[in-house]
Amino acid sequence: MPYQGTENFSHNQAERLGVLVTNLGTPDAPTPSALRKYLAEFLWDPRVVEVPRPLWWLILHGVILRIRPRRSAKAYAGVWSPEGSPLLVHTAKQAEGIREALQARYGSNVVVGFAMRYGNPSIPRVLDEMQQQGVNKLLVLPLYPQYSASTSASTFDAISKDFKGRRWLPDFRFVSHYHDFPAYIEAMAQHIEAHWAEHGRKQKLILSYHGIPLKYLLKGDPYHCECHKTSRLLAERLGLKSDEYFTTFQSRFGREEWLKPYTDETLKSLPETGVKSIDVFCPGFSSDCLETVEEIDEENREYFMEAGGEKFAYIPCLNATPGHIDALVQLVEENIKGWTVPTNDGEQLEARAKLAEERKKATFPGRNDI
Repeated sequence: MPYQGTENFSHNQAERLGVLVTNLGTPDAPTPSALRKYLAEFLWDPRVVEVPRPLWWLILHGVILRIRPRRSAKAYAGVWSPEGSPLLVHTAKQAEGIREALQARYGSNVVVGFAMRYGNPSIPRVLDEMQQQGVNKLLVLPLYPQYSASTSASTFDAISKDFKGRRWLPDFRFVSHYHDFPAYIEAMAQHIEAHWAEHGRKQKLILSYHGIPLKYLLKGDPYHCECHKTSRLLAERLGLKSDEYFTTFQSRFGREEWLKPYTDETLKSLPETGVKSIDVFCPGFSSDCLETVEEIDEENREYFMEAGGEKFAYIPCLNATPGHIDALVQLVEENIKGWTVPTNDGEQLEARAKLAEERKKATFPGRNDI
């Protein structure tokens, strides 16, 4: 098979260190056709749905993609902005914040890009752009604090699949999780404390994470344990007692059992126990998205209020807040230790190119095509 190389390759091309920030993904538009394309890619990933392919193909194309795109498009339309979906907007701002901070410290030879596991900008496209810019050391940072095979491992699959088709591979590092990274815990704590200072603190704090099927946990996926560790560390930092917060799981799909307790059922049951006011925060989501803006702040707010709740406060995700950008920059710096950021001195580049040209002429006399 032909392997993809670097266009207009030159021996005096500048070398750069790259940071690729990734997130789950988003449709290109809040329309049924765009949702059908996005969901087909997302739900066909065997890391996401571990069902035998022939059976799942029939379910996906025979049932789900005939019904869900129109329903999801309506939900996306409610959170869409002129710039696009919330996840796309916030991820782009996060990457820009990381880029500004790193280039201020290390210079312009640090390249920061962002890509989506599903949808656009795609991982192959952004990796190609970074290779064309001379990135020869690459750190991939999926914005999933807690590891799961359905998220972090799926991103690794996409990276490795792309690498299989490239002639030249960079030095490579991958951040598989950061659920207990001190700067991440501190950023969340300060964010919540700032919300409390402005809006007051409610009776209980709900920490809602995206769910996964229970069978994934039983097969060894550490996601459930990492979510609870994040909650414990955050609660300790906030000075909360064990009965002052709950860890719950949202966004379940299908009929099988997922991680419990479920966020929606918890919110429906709390008012009858005397809990009339709650704060809800989502530590597993680096950016606000459909699952936080629509599912939590609209749908689950309604569940709680209809059940007798009186005050419901959704605390937004960290998004591109300064504290979050600082934590992500610290995470990047922790993971690029030992790598030297290229200086790309002009004289050194020219000398390197001249030496390469002399070796080429000595080794392949009369050849002008290499």
